Amino acid sequence: MAFLIALGEAMIDSGDPVTHVRATLGRVAATNGMPDAELVVLPTALVISGANTANTQTAVTSAGATALRLDQVDAVFALARAAERNEIGPVDGIERLRAARTLTPSFPAWARVVGYAAFTVGLALLLQASWTDLIIAGALGAVIGTLLLWTPRLPANYQVFVPVVCAFGVSLTVFLLARTGLDLGGYAALVAPLVTFLPGALLTTAVIELSTGQMISGAGRLAAGVMQLVLLALGIVAAAQLVGVPATSVSDVASHPLGSLAPWIGVAIFGIGVVVHRCARPASLGWILLVLYVAYAGQVVGAYLLGDSLSAFVGALLMTPVAMFAATQRSGPPTLVSFLPAFWLLVPGALGLVGVTQYLGDDRLDGVAALITTGVTMIGIALGVLLGLAVGGGLAAMLRRAGSPAAG
Repeated sequence: MAFLIALGEAMIDSGDPVTHVRATLGRVAATNGMPDAELVVLPTALVISGANTANTQTAVTSAGATALRLDQVDAVFALARAAERNEIGPVDGIERLRAARTLTPSFPAWARVVGYAAFTVGLALLLQASWTDLIIAGALGAVIGTLLLWTPRLPANYQVFVPVVCAFGVSLTVFLLARTGLDLGGYAALVAPLVTFLPGALLTTAVIELSTGQMISGAGRLAAGVMQLVLLALGIVAAAQLVGVPATSVSDVASHPLGSLAPWIGVAIFGIGVVVHRCARPASLGWILLVLYVAYAGQVVGAYLLGDSLSAFVGALLMTPVAMFAATQRSGPPTLVSFLPAFWLLVPGALGLVGVTQYLGDDRLDGVAALITTGVTMIGIALGVLLGLAVGGGLAAMLRRAGSPAAG
């Protein structure tokens, strides 16, 4: 019971959907002689009840308060796979979970700051930024990256102000520079440094959970994601009102984009920056870049075939089997590790940020339109992931049957 509680808490802290957490814990419980264990999994709590010999035990814990780095997520899911195959017992499993939570970051603090600046520049390239946008986005990304390494030391009561303060500081800088006559579109330089606050993965996970019947969990995550967007938008609107720049300027595009190859270069810079800042295993870099390129290529193809609103559906559909395949390889990361950067790449949170900012400002109609587009994008990504999981699972089953002695 103690191992199941600790494992479930770590998986929730990793950002895993509750449906997958529940299924994994059920398999681990069955492997350890508790096939009838009852599991209640929520984004902030975990309840497990089961019979062991003549006694019935119930364990409860809170969860979701601590976000794990990608290297910690990797260690947690490697342990979960080993526990499902009965390759590790509960006692050793608890020790390994403790070791995963205290794991030393793969990269030093200065490298993580550079990594944040790098994936800020990469995202700005994806958003068709000009040279001026790239320089400003990179500089602001270095500042935000430094703050993010320091803010976890703050008391929990002050954590809620971090997105607002960061959004206000970034927006104030961008809007003041925009008044100087620089070739500054505003959108890329504003959104890219705030990428880590954008709840794209959170909102998409909420839609996935709602689609699979997890109403309480899905509704809770959806409310949390919307609140995150509102906090960011409040910081942007406050800065815009202070310097006299309309909030709708965040949707402008730079007048001199860098060309058609810039987004493809941006994907590589983005992926490298994510690996360094979030401390993923260096060996997983190639697989993460593969998933990112498949997601972006699928989005480009989807935009050509189905339009911009449904382009993310194709990207999510194509990237999911690739991420599942990468997770089966020795050097490959768990599916969730390659999913998180891909969610940021598909940028549903950025669209929502623009919509909320416009709605809180003066342009209500455009704000509503952007919010509707965000909703369609999130649903498209969620359906793409669900369909991709089904396709990937079917392909894996076919390969297992083809490689079995009976098939031979």
